[in-house]
Amino acid sequence: MFDTTHIHPMIVHFPIALLIVGFIAEFINVAFKKEFFGKAGLYLLILGTLGVIAAYISGNIAGDGLTEAGALKNAIETHEEAAVVSLWLMIIASVLRIAFVLIKKYEGAFKWIALLLFFAGVLSIARTGYYGGELVFKHAAGVQFNLGSSVNFNDVESNSATAEKESE
Repeated sequence: MFDTTHIHPMIVHFPIALLIVGFIAEFINVAFKKEFFGKAGLYLLILGTLGVIAAYISGNIAGDGLTEAGALKNAIETHEEAAVVSLWLMIIASVLRIAFVLIKKYEGAFKWIALLLFFAGVLSIARTGYYGGELVFKHAAGVQFNLGSSVNFNDVESNSATAEKESE
């Protein structure tokens, strides 16, 4: 049966990648006045923000399956707090960027304001990802260990003995 807690680690990489590439495109647009990159940046910002929303929801589902105590509890809370900040920064950046385009004010200082907000969101996403990585690699949150308890050691010993005889 499919475990819903696996959804979060499957999708978190998409908004991270979309938003970083989107920010780079947006920077090229603002700094070098390349219109194509402005459109690409906007679409990547929207897709990345939708990905952040999906990652946040799936992260809440995945967090429900963890027992929180001690250092793990603190690490989960830090990751969750960073995720909330990232979520709202990206939603605000997207809404503001779309609003600037719709009211035809996406020029001059407005471009730089939108770019700075996008940059703050990308930094926040990177911070959230760092804390998520700590959960997995430092605290083994959600990691299931299979230490070979299902292995029949008699079969392993007989196979290694057979291999030794064949090598001689």
